[in-house]
Amino acid sequence: MIRKKSFYSLLIASGLLFSGGCARNPVTGKRDFMLMSEKQEIAMGQQSDPEIVSFFGIYDDPELQRFIQEKGQQMAKISHRSGLNYEFKIVDSPVVNAFAVPGGYVYFTRGILAHFNNEAEFAGVLGHEIGHITARHSAKQYSKQMLAQVGLIAGMVLSPEFGQFAEAAGQGVGLLFLKYGRDAERQSDRLGVEYSTKIGYDAQEMAGFFNTLDRMRGPEGTEETPTFLSTHPDPQDRNQTVQQLATEWQQKVKGTKFQVNRESYLRMIDGIVYGEDPKQGFLENNIFYHPVLKFRFPVPNGWTFQNTPQQVQMAHKEGKAMMLLQLAKGESLEAAANAVLENYQLTLVESKQVQVNGLPAIAMVADQKQDQQTLRTLSYLISYGGNIYFMLGVSTAAEFNNFTSTFTGTMTSFQELTDPDKINRQPERISVKTVNQAGTLQQTLSRYNVPQDRMEEHAILNGMNLGDRVAQGGLIKVIER
Repeated sequence: MIRKKSFYSLLIASGLLFSGGCARNPVTGKRDFMLMSEKQEIAMGQQSDPEIVSFFGIYDDPELQRFIQEKGQQMAKISHRSGLNYEFKIVDSPVVNAFAVPGGYVYFTRGILAHFNNEAEFAGVLGHEIGHITARHSAKQYSKQMLAQVGLIAGMVLSPEFGQFAEAAGQGVGLLFLKYGRDAERQSDRLGVEYSTKIGYDAQEMAGFFNTLDRMRGPEGTEETPTFLSTHPDPQDRNQTVQQLATEWQQKVKGTKFQVNRESYLRMIDGIVYGEDPKQGFLENNIFYHPVLKFRFPVPNGWTFQNTPQQVQMAHKEGKAMMLLQLAKGESLEAAANAVLENYQLTLVESKQVQVNGLPAIAMVADQKQDQQTLRTLSYLISYGGNIYFMLGVSTAAEFNNFTSTFTGTMTSFQELTDPDKINRQPERISVKTVNQAGTLQQTLSRYNVPQDRMEEHAILNGMNLGDRVAQGGLIKVIER
């Protein structure tokens, strides 16, 4: 894994730490305390974008990518900062989220696109995110706090000394964890209404989508990455305020027929991947399967698990140990082992060549000295399918013996995946159906054999209640594999 500079070092290197002062806010006209110039803000976005794209991946749907670009550029032209070079992208994540980073970069997940039920809902959220950029909320908040460079799991349960081993949420991905104040959120809501209304959408729909999001919100602290509502606090009067603002702006923009465009939007997302995509790897009954790379290994019962494009991370529930799997660099097992020792500044204790389910491998124990204590690691480097896989377990030296069997059990169970059911596992997708018979949503879903335990999930997905009436000829979304 490539080691990254600390956030503090990045600030000094980019000149962001001491170059601030007061700057005029493009939206309010007032002067705000700001540690970065607009030029530096743009540079931050340019530097962060590749990291964000690498972390999530771009969703492979040219039509949807064109749609967000066209609508985004149309809205950017009427915004308070039309001179920025905006970029709009859909990332391949099931998490229901939309976010913006300084300098004009806006990202929507495929998860949030699956939950919109018309273009007007999409436009309201798009305007909200552009509003964060035009009012310089991200840059302003970035000026008030320093983000810790830790892995996503490390930030939840791991001891701080393990953070360097977890895939780092660096400057770019770290921007997604910025928490805006309630005033900033209200301002972005206002701008979302203004911008979406000005390009001809009915901003009343934006308020309705907030209801959908609120119904999705699970127990506090259960999300692994930030969702739209966790980073966008939802005051009780938010929906009412948005509705009032929409009415006011529709009165200002006279002579416009405000669009909702439900049918065209639903037709456009027909077939979008819903939830986790198995081809990226999936966890089932405590076994992680990767259908594309064709390997499998067990995950310890009760451990926190997270799969990212760069790394699979597993963490003990009390933060006393972690494991990871990633691709290693090196032409041979020996070269990869040496690179691991060098990259993590480990001192080798012992090493041996072994076989893991018939695959050539190197197992090694190594230590890392820290100021207060010593960390001990167990690593397996396994050659398989033209790649070298690096599996690592780490704990304090004092706890190492308590976790050795767990580490070894997972690593020595790495093996080839041959089960056709797992290799050929297809993702769930949104299928848009034309209703043949009027009735309640629940009755309609039953006709499409939706299981009872997923009825409410479908209701939320459609922005409806199960008792709501569905007209013949109308469209609904059904989850199918």
